Amino acid sequence: MCPETRHQLYLPSEDATDRLGGVLAEHLRPGDTILLTGPIGAGKSHLSRAIIRARLGRMEDVPSPTFTLVQTYEDASGDIWHADLYRLSHPDEVLELGLEEAMATAICLIEWPDRLGSHLPPDAIVIALSPQQEGRRAQIVFTGRPELAKALHDPAR
Repeated sequence: MCPETRHQLYLPSEDATDRLGGVLAEHLRPGDTILLTGPIGAGKSHLSRAIIRARLGRMEDVPSPTFTLVQTYEDASGDIWHADLYRLSHPDEVLELGLEEAMATAICLIEWPDRLGSHLPPDAIVIALSPQQEGRRAQIVFTGRPELAKALHDPAR
């Protein structure tokens, strides 16, 4: 079993959040899932946009999937799924969205993952965002991935 690694970062600005998204994007691969938690307005969609834009290598319109539930994008390595599960009323609706299969084959960014119930992937990267002072605090937990642990030591690079 791989060791669990925890990082805590203060992101003083939107630019700092964008840089973190860029660092994460460099190391994600199909089958990776990021679970984004935090209150409304904590920056879950902002970080998701930063990751997607960095993966695509261009400025892309990345709307929040609050009403569509899922938005998909295609990059050189495959699909990126951005899901906002806030409006789900039952965890089994995840199956109807095709999200469980996507977590095995695509890069998935999932806001409000508490709605997944028992469909949580065991090796997901969990990022808890919370407002702090003028910026936000990011608590990141992941299993294995030593290259990501090393990259997170310098998210402002």
